[in-house]
Parts: sequence; structure tokens; C-alpha cells
Amino acid sequence: MRSQDFFIETADEGPWGKAQRVLDEALIEQIHAGAGRRADVEVAVPLARLIHDEFEGHGTDGNTRLSNIESRGAMAALRAVLARLDVPFAPPFDDFDDFRTYWKRNGAAGTGGWQARRDILAKLFNPVHDQLADLQVGALRSVLAQPVTTHPRTGWTRVDEEVAELRRHFQAARTPQDYRNVGNDCVIVLERLSAAAYSADRHLSGDDDEPPVAKTKDRLDRVIEVDLPGPENAELRKLVRAAIQQAQAVKHRTPNRRHAGIAADSVILLANMFRRLAEPED
Repeated sequence: MRSQDFFIETADEGPWGKAQRVLDEALIEQIHAGAGRRADVEVAVPLARLIHDEFEGHGTDGNTRLSNIESRGAMAALRAVLARLDVPFAPPFDDFDDFRTYWKRNGAAGTGGWQARRDILAKLFNPVHDQLADLQVGALRSVLAQPVTTHPRTGWTRVDEEVAELRRHFQAARTPQDYRNVGNDCVIVLERLSAAAYSADRHLSGDDDEPPVAKTKDRLDRVIEVDLPGPENAELRKLVRAAIQQAQAVKHRTPNRRHAGIAADSVILLANMFRRLAEPED
């Protein structure tokens, strides 16, 4: 489940001739009551991410999909599901308006306010994202590749969330359409990895423009060039590039369980390899 799954299309057309997507309030009420069809941890991960992003949008550029009333309902549902999971969460505000009052009272208005508000939200939500990622790992007995490290996650929360979603979809996949969706998950993991592993300060070359996150091959290839230099790392560079190609290949063939599984294993391999590259070299 992802953040966009909390929205549904309305029957009425919007001003530009397209159906509008609005919050699925019935789903939010089900989550609040614990009456949904999905496991609490499966719901809590994208709901926490949605609310974090929406409150950050409200506190910075004003770009949100929720109204103030909807933000209150979503926050209440998140508090309820986290309480059932025994994940501590005590936000000092209930909705967008409360958040505005809170940041003004706590010195996050005026110059530097955007970053101060991001920091407030990060302090509140990042521990929740981390604990939920740990719960996801424990809930998924996967038939896909597992890292050799004793740490079950990369520590890049958005990467870990998408890897968990990939594992869940592969476990349930039975049809060619299901396996094609696994391929789509692989693409999303690569994009999250592209955003996490690439640092413009370290990996941008000369006067080149930073490639967009969707240009995963260009960005990850540059990480390899910088972080695995020299002839002694030639075989490693070859392995990583081959894994990237394999992970992307499932988009271009008729998928079955074998091909989808190999692609999924490849992106999980890449996630753990790039995380290891980001660590200090002993």
C-alpha cells in the first residue's frame, strides 16, 4: 500500500476536464476503527508518510491534498493505528491549523521558518517511520533475497518502505499482471535508491546538471564511478551495472515468477550494496 491508495477519483470532473482525486474518508474511518481489511502495519507505513508529507507541505509551500478537516481525521486515524501497534506517537497538534499555531508559538515563523518546520516534523515522524520499518521487516517472511548484514534494513527509510512493499507484492503475485506490478515496484525502489544514494556534492561531475531522480541508471552509474574507482574495483562495477540492467529488464518482457523474482532480488541486492558503499571504508 502507498500514499496514493488513500485517495479515490470523484465522479465529477474538475475544472480542467479530469476527474479529481480526493481523500477516501471511508477508508480513513475504517483505519481509525481498526475495521479495515489490511494489517495495521501495512496501513500505518504509508499513512504516516502521507501525513508527514502533507503537514510538511502545509508548513512550507502550502501544497497539500488534504483540507484542514481531512488532516484532523487522518491524524486521528494514524494515532489510533499506531496505538494498536504500540508505537509511541504524541503529536502536539491535531490538524493544519493547530500546527500553524504550534510553529508560531515555538519560534518557527519568519526567516528560516520552512526549515524549522521541517525539523519539527522530522523529530516527530522519523522515529515513527523507523519503528514501522522494523515492524514491517518482522512481519514479512520473504522468499526474496536477504542481506548478509545483521541489520534487516538499509536505514534509508523510503527505500526500506518500497522494498517491504516489493516483498509483499511478490509473495501475493500469481498472474502476469501481478508480476508486472512487481516490475513496477522494482522501478520505484530504484528511484528511491537513486534519490538516497546520489549526493550532488559528491557525485555531480564538473559543470554538469544534476540528473533527475527518474534517471536512475545515470545517477547510480555515477555513484559507482565515484565510490568504486580504480582497476581493482572493475569487477564490482560490472556486477552493479549488470544488476541495474537486470532490475530494469522486467519492464520490457512478459513477466513470470522467475523473471519478476530475479528482478526483485536484483534491486534488493542493489539497495544493500549501495548502502554499504555509503558507509566509511575500513
